[in-house]
Amino acid sequence: MNSDQALAGLYPHLAPREARPDGAALNAALLESVRQKAADSVQVKQRFFADNAPAVVEAAQMLARCYRGGGRLYTMGNGGSSCDAAHLAVEFQHPITAGRPALPALNLSQDMAMITAVANDLGFVHVYTRQVLAHVGERDCLVGISTSGNSENLLAGFNAAKRQGAATLGLAGGEGGRMRASADVDLCLIVPTDSIHRVQETHVALYHILWDLTHTLLADDRGPGGSR
Repeated sequence: MNSDQALAGLYPHLAPREARPDGAALNAALLESVRQKAADSVQVKQRFFADNAPAVVEAAQMLARCYRGGGRLYTMGNGGSSCDAAHLAVEFQHPITAGRPALPALNLSQDMAMITAVANDLGFVHVYTRQVLAHVGERDCLVGISTSGNSENLLAGFNAAKRQGAATLGLAGGEGGRMRASADVDLCLIVPTDSIHRVQETHVALYHILWDLTHTLLADDRGPGGSR
């Protein structure tokens, strides 16, 4: 099977009209596409966590140290990753598991007045830098999420955070891009696939696990029935 045939099998609607399958064949092709995509999503996650479990624990320990020291979590991202940044911050602020306290977390992607002001006056590359300089200190942790690892504004934000003395954690995909090589990123967790969708799906699982591990680590400090 050549690449054109394989593509047509996964996306039959892209084939020339005269070559498209009939209704039953189209439905079968779509069902197979669902199966393949779901299987691929599971496999990417399994490979990532099998290869990176110690680094995931290290990232959770980083977040726990931040909270133990009275710091807070800041998150940032672009596009779909800005939605993940928002999701991660909400998880820490509003835990849905009984007995787990709310922890301070702020998504730097959320203030559109600030973002558009900085983008208009200085350029989009600075939209996180200005916020980091205003809010992030040495007790805090900044998490940046990028499917490519090459987002200029995240790299600039990480640089500002390190100058402020904060801990920094990157979530990336592919080969990690510039985020992987940056001295401003203390730890970079990379999902090694070229599929943006698979990267984002793995990031969701990853930050849910980080949230859970962080609370587990902090529970030892609180003791039975304690609070932060």
